[in-house]
Amino acid sequence: MAMEILKKKKDFQRVYRRGHSVASNVLVLYLSRNRGQGRRFGFSVSKKTGKAVVRNRVRRVLREICRLNEGWFPQDHDVVIIARREAVGKNFHDLAAQLYHLTRRAARKMTLKG
Repeated sequence: MAMEILKKKKDFQRVYRRGHSVASNVLVLYLSRNRGQGRRFGFSVSKKTGKAVVRNRVRRVLREICRLNEGWFPQDHDVVIIARREAVGKNFHDLAAQLYHLTRRAARKMTLKG
């Protein structure tokens, strides 16, 4: 089954408004519960990051990490990943390690808040 991607601005805004966030110097991760729509992913890479080729490469790598490791993310949640400038030049494994670390921190944060 294909990974579902968030594309509409209103979906991103809802995740930013209602979601929990954790950040590192490379990535920001937002998690927000959705109404039984499964895991949905959104990716945001600012123009400050670089030209289109650079932004698209970062987005493709992040999408592949999420596709291969969907189990890292809670079921029935929307996930938005924002790449910061420091993500440029990082390889697949570095970004995967960063994202894994953020998902663990987010899970702890969400269980503490209830």
